[in-house]
Parts: sequence; structure tokens; C-alpha cells
Amino acid sequence: MAAPNTRGGKSSILRQTPDDVVVVSALRTPITKAKKGGLKDVVPDDLLLTVFKGVIKQSGIDPKYIEDVAVGTVLCPGGGANIARMAALAAGIPHTAAVNTVNRQCSSGLTSINQIALEIQTGEIDIGIGAGVESMTIHYGPGVFPERFSDEVMSNQEAADCLVPMGITSENVATEYKVSRAKQDEFAASSYQKAFKAQKEGKFRDEIVPVVVKDENGNEKTVDKDDGFRDGVTAESLGKLKPAFKKDGSTHAGNASQVSDGAAAVLLARRSVAKKLGLPILGRFVTASVVGVPPRIMGIGPAVAIPHVLKKTGLSVSDVDFFEINEAFASQAVMSVDTVKIPYEKVNPLGGAIAIGHPLGATGSRQVATLYPQAKRTGAKIIVTSMCIGSGMGMAAIFTNEQ
Repeated sequence: MAAPNTRGGKSSILRQTPDDVVVVSALRTPITKAKKGGLKDVVPDDLLLTVFKGVIKQSGIDPKYIEDVAVGTVLCPGGGANIARMAALAAGIPHTAAVNTVNRQCSSGLTSINQIALEIQTGEIDIGIGAGVESMTIHYGPGVFPERFSDEVMSNQEAADCLVPMGITSENVATEYKVSRAKQDEFAASSYQKAFKAQKEGKFRDEIVPVVVKDENGNEKTVDKDDGFRDGVTAESLGKLKPAFKKDGSTHAGNASQVSDGAAAVLLARRSVAKKLGLPILGRFVTASVVGVPPRIMGIGPAVAIPHVLKKTGLSVSDVDFFEINEAFASQAVMSVDTVKIPYEKVNPLGGAIAIGHPLGATGSRQVATLYPQAKRTGAKIIVTSMCIGSGMGMAAIFTNEQ
């Protein structure tokens, strides 16, 4: 059953009740280039350890009150179950807290947050962490896929479409929804420009927990900045890049999300318990929606998920102050923004995954770490996050800001 203040429009969404699920802390590591970025030598358990320690320190919580931890990860061997548990214990979270991992591909970080929120809403727990992690340096590659598939399953066309390469799904979206190469490059250039400007102005500083990295000689360095973007990217410069997936295609390395390493964590609590313990309250997790779409055009997920969650809550696009939409590809991001009729000035004000990067299991949590400092700076009250999901899905969630 939905909470009484998750429906009924803007005034209802902004109303505070003791049983609200609130965000107490949300932090991330830097997001760095896989194989050659600042975190390429860091194992996923160290990335998780960093953000777990970060949210504990920032919130001032006694870890004994943490009852469950959910971690989104797509590529970690064994589903990442052991490394998640080990990182939680190493961070000082007692063995009395449970841990699990979840894989809903690109939405895994948001799915982990949603899981913890639902546990709080149903009274199962009062405090938990929804997190996400990915080292695409270590785990991304051909070995991700099974060696063989069922002939019977593969005889179903939509099932077989789940194996269409992501870049080809981007081309399918661009073709079917007439998203031009020029519009994709314009969108991608804007993402780079916004992210570079935000970093130069120090706007990412409050959401990042630095990571101390040791090289093979034992020398330490601190990684405290994203390293996937640079100055001077324009639609014209991107226009010179060759298509990556089809000879006459429009998707290329400059208008697709980067392969990245990183982690993020979001500490959630029941409002009454957070107040009782004197924990800070950044805002509220309202609700989420996950939907299915045709696998061959999986990128349209946000175009379906966002209207679904807005309808559930009685909100309109105009009620939302800004949207954090994952930029898996410029083609699908543009299609989604145009379909939902979102003003572009409301989309990814600090840039998105094309510039910042997309560590698969961490992105859904990373977006939350990014949105709260931005909401505090701008006074935004209602924020939507969303992403498309490989194999044909979309997810969206609504957060409020109380800072």
C-alpha cells in the first residue's frame, strides 16, 4: 500500500509525516575512466568501503543502528555478495546488519535504494543503506555473457533481442524516433560543458568522498575528482568522430556514456527515528516506478518510466525542479526528454553520464549523491531520477529536498 503522502500532487508530496523515508546522507567516490583513470587499481570492496565510511561519518550515525544494506552491482563475480558483506563489516557496520546485492543492470543503484525504502515503509527496518559499485576496469569485458543460451529461449524474438549490443539499441532508437546526429552531438557537448564548468566551480566537492590509492610500490595518492571530461568539447568537435557501431550510424564514443569505475551510497531512515537520533535530513524518498519496454530499443525506458511515476504521484513535469536522467546514449536521452516534454534546462544541470561516466551498478546511487548538493544550492524541492536498463526496462524515482 502506498504511503498517504506519495499521491495527491505537489502539496501532498511535500507534506512531512513521521513514517516518511528520508535521506540522511548521500555520497559517492569520484567517477573515473576504466582502464586508465584514477581508480583503475582500486578493487570494488575498497570503493564500497570508502562510501560506507563516508555516509557514516557525514551523518554521525552509530553504525549499530544500521539494519540492512543493499548494494547494486552488475559485473562483480558471484553477484558481489561477499565483497559487499566484507566492505560493510570493514566499515564498522556490525555483523547484526544484513547485506545483499541486487542486479537490475543500469538501475541497480536505484533499485538498492528502493529496496531499503520499501523495507522502511513496511516496518521491516528503520535504517538502511542503498548503495552501488562497479569496477569496469576489472570486470567489464566478454566474460560477462554466458557461453551459450537455450535454443528454445532464443527462438523468441524479444528474448533474442535482449542480446542486441547496447550501441545497436542506440542506433535503433535514433532511427525509429528520428533523433539526428546533430541533435545527439549538441546534447553530448552540453553534458561535457556543464560537467566541466561544475567541476571548475567546485560543485561536485560536497558529494565526493576522496579515495586513497596505493600503487604497486606502496606509494599513496588521493583521487578526489572525476577524470572523464575535459574542456573545449563542442558539437562541432564531436561531429568529427566516426560512428562506432554502424558505418552510417550516429552513435560514437563522444555521445555515449563512458566505461567507468566508482561507487555511491545513500543512507535512509524513517523520519521519526532520524529525528530521535538527531540525524540530518536532506530530503525524502517518495516512490519509484520500474517498467518494461522492447529490448531492441531499451533506451526509451525513461520516456515510459518518468510519466508512470509522475502519474502515480499526481505530479506534472512543471512540478519537478530538475531531472537527473542517465545518459547511456545521447540518442535515448534526447528521445526521452523530448517525449516527456521536459525543458532541457531542467535536465542534468551538472552534466550526466556522457561526461561524468556510467559505472553500471553505481549510477542510480550516484545520481542521488549529485542531486542533493545541487538542490541545496538552487532551492529545488522536487527532483526526479531516471535511467534506461539493458534488456528493455526503465526506472524513475522521486525525491524531495528539505535542506
